Amino acid sequence: MVIDLHAHTAFSDGTQSPSELISEAAMEGIDVLGITDHDTTAGWAPAEEAARVYGLGLVRGMEISCRHEGISVHILSYLHDPYDTGLADVVEETRRSRLDRTHLIIEKLAEDYPIDMDAVLSVSGEDATIGRPHIADALVAAGIVETRSDAFASILSSRGKYHVTLPTIDPLTAIRLIREAGGVSVFAHPRAAMRGLVVSDAAMRQFIEAGLDGLEVDHRDNPPAEREAMRRLAQDRDLIITGSSDYHGTGKPNRLGEHSTSQRMLDKFLDRASTRPGGVDFIQG
Repeated sequence: MVIDLHAHTAFSDGTQSPSELISEAAMEGIDVLGITDHDTTAGWAPAEEAARVYGLGLVRGMEISCRHEGISVHILSYLHDPYDTGLADVVEETRRSRLDRTHLIIEKLAEDYPIDMDAVLSVSGEDATIGRPHIADALVAAGIVETRSDAFASILSSRGKYHVTLPTIDPLTAIRLIREAGGVSVFAHPRAAMRGLVVSDAAMRQFIEAGLDGLEVDHRDNPPAEREAMRRLAQDRDLIITGSSDYHGTGKPNRLGEHSTSQRMLDKFLDRASTRPGGVDFIQG
């Protein structure tokens, strides 16, 4: 089975609707797909409908924006209760913060480039979690850069003058809220140094001790040597090991199914979620 547990739709920074993504995944031979839009579950319902049509297994998830000691961290929440107020309230606040940050970045960019909020909204999906990828897409549409990746490598670099830090929660809080909502927590691309600073080994141990369920080991942004170190850590601590594409449609070069999760780990995943009050069932294809 090909099990890809990390993909995005136009409800965050992917370029396809949930139905389009599910259709492509089915054509590419994916058996189980995880929908993990940033700070939203808005894509779950249309993804469920499409998964049943195309006979695809669906793991409903969300990628939660966090910050630990000044370092950006993304925690994937799977199979949680979307109506749990603790997690839902925090995520909604993050969505508002993302929008506020977008306005601030645009104000800075407008001093040097012909860019405004209307340009950003014209390239974002309906009800999308607005963020930097949409600013990048607006820069592409304006002919300022060629691709979204080029925008992040230059104008939108976290080290550049247009950067604005996103205020959000600590991963320790996110892990607790995910567990309380019946979900399973996985640290996304934990050693992706190409994106910026990564957390220390001590911080990683803190997350595990706080109840982190798994590590996204097999991801293109984790260097091979780091993957093996994380795999050993996960095995030693009885954590779930996932492999995923982090697919964004045409928004990134990542390919569906380029990394996958084993059936054994998916079973472990589902067992862990089912033992928690409020956990949401896996959608069978």
